Amino acid sequence: MTKKYTIVGIDEAGRGPLAGPVVAAAIIIEEKFLSQEVDDSKKINEKKRNLLYEILLRDAAQIGIGIVNPDEIDKINIHNATLKAMQNSYDKIKCNNCMVYIDGIHKPDLIENAYAIKHGDSFVPAISAASIIAKVTRDKIMYKIDKEFPIYNFKKHKGYPTKQHIEIIKKYGTCKYHRKTFKPITNL
Repeated sequence: MTKKYTIVGIDEAGRGPLAGPVVAAAIIIEEKFLSQEVDDSKKINEKKRNLLYEILLRDAAQIGIGIVNPDEIDKINIHNATLKAMQNSYDKIKCNNCMVYIDGIHKPDLIENAYAIKHGDSFVPAISAASIIAKVTRDKIMYKIDKEFPIYNFKKHKGYPTKQHIEIIKKYGTCKYHRKTFKPITNL
């Protein structure tokens, strides 16, 4: 008799920005609840992503969120911060007999039965669902940060290194949400 595993998908959002946290999501959701429209969050427009986020929140058996803030990213580096956010997201769900699929080529050491899958957010539905949860969660955080520091226009670029964002940093300097160890901030 074959063992039946519970599938967990894990993905992160926010490795590349100059500001804001890195956010990871772990999700357990039955495949029958996954819409055909669920895909890598980067391939879905914001309106559809937000709609799918609400559906996933409703239909998921469990969701865990892990957040590592910019000051800690600067202390432990983005690679370790991403692994920590993933571990934290996984620690917030309860799962026995799990098979864990993680987007990327690295995985936290403390998660058993975990498999890192390069570009998994494009073809493993549970990872795609996690990518949507992580991205929308991070975007919501960036909207809050934008209200605190509207001069940076975080609501538009979400902290990514756009030309506009870099010009604003050159003009006004950084705020407490910027990652001080990231280029081009270190060069300014």
